Amino acid sequence: MGRVFQIYFIPAAVFLSVLIGGGYGTGREVVHFFTQYGPLGGLFAIASATVIFAVVLGVTFEFARTFRVYDYRRFFQRLIGPFWIVFEILYVLLFLLVLGVVSAAAGDTLEQRFGISSVVGLLAMPLLVSFFVLFGRLMVERALALWSVLMYAVFITYFVTIINQSEVGLMQGEMAGEVKPGWWLGGAYYAIYNLAVAPGLLFAIRDIETRFQAFMSAGITALAILIPAILFHLSYTLGYPAVLSEPLPNYWMISQFAPDWLLLLFILALFGTLVETGVGLVQSVIERLPAASDEERKWPRAAIALVTVSLAALLGTLGIVDLIGKGYTLMSYGFAIVYVIPVCTLGVYKFLRPSPLLQGSIGSSINE
Repeated sequence: MGRVFQIYFIPAAVFLSVLIGGGYGTGREVVHFFTQYGPLGGLFAIASATVIFAVVLGVTFEFARTFRVYDYRRFFQRLIGPFWIVFEILYVLLFLLVLGVVSAAAGDTLEQRFGISSVVGLLAMPLLVSFFVLFGRLMVERALALWSVLMYAVFITYFVTIINQSEVGLMQGEMAGEVKPGWWLGGAYYAIYNLAVAPGLLFAIRDIETRFQAFMSAGITALAILIPAILFHLSYTLGYPAVLSEPLPNYWMISQFAPDWLLLLFILALFGTLVETGVGLVQSVIERLPAASDEERKWPRAAIALVTVSLAALLGTLGIVDLIGKGYTLMSYGFAIVYVIPVCTLGVYKFLRPSPLLQGSIGSSINE
């Protein structure tokens, strides 16, 4: 039972934990990539994102399993050789961008709800993330898994409460069947830029031993990631189209359609998701650096967390809407070229027909 948990639950929990912070925690990503295409169009966009997620993650997990490469540097050295550095540059930029969104969300929530300066949120994030990464990878995995379960419970509570408080049924009204052009592109953008973190989170799939396990785990992970998107998108149809212009859609929906206790619960949950997003991303960088990945060396890990999240917090001053609307879309193009297309073509070829040279180098990669 323990191995089943590690193979099928831990990867989904870790990926979900990292991805729900700036997007599901605030709802801004769901609006930008799904709901803006209409109530029905948003569901189509989510479906396209789910398929892309499942396929690309399956290929990624199997490539990593075949060649025993569980950090993004060695993964891309196996995949695209000397061009791996291009991914690292893009990944660092995405790393800072996502953490910037996380910091901006924390600051905006404090300011809007409690009247506390957004600077407090920007300063608190580096300290909290640094504290958690002190305890190493195993603790990070367990903390992210536990919080993912708790967040699912909060998301379901939010959804049920919203629909019960509203006098309008889901997917009803004149615009219920609206499908705006480009929905498939919205789903693709969402999947591709979120998939960019996959090579950095491969530390969570070390227990996968077979190809079946790799693709099954990927499918479960894809569903786990997109189910909250369905819940939030359906809830937004109750406030459509006004919700499209809100920087914190979840906050606005609760203030419009739910009692105050849910707002307080969601704010607490939001801060937890923002912290765990930062923890997961920082751990991916630590896995990349051999000296810092040593479980006995706590302070280098904390220092990396403090410096990187502090830099990202500066990006948070640009505002969450601009960061998501402009930065993420541009990143999607880069990661499609450097990661998604290569892993789905060259990657598949390599793990289906590994050459003797690659076969022989698997063992050496483990000892690097």
